[in-house]
Amino acid sequence: MFAKVTEFLTSVRDELKKVTWPSRKDTYASTLVVITLVIAVGVFLWAVDSVLSASIRYLLR
Repeated sequence: MFAKVTEFLTSVRDELKKVTWPSRKDTYASTLVVITLVIAVGVFLWAVDSVLSASIRYLLR
């Protein structure tokens, strides 16, 4: 059992050495894109929800 765990962890370490990690600049740029899109989608959904809520309220009067 211990040998299998050691073999697995060695394999994980070897695979992590093969990974090409993004630079700090790339990570920062990707984070800004994600935050911007989350805010944009949030505002869009808020607007759609507001319009639909107002429409339903108008129809129920």
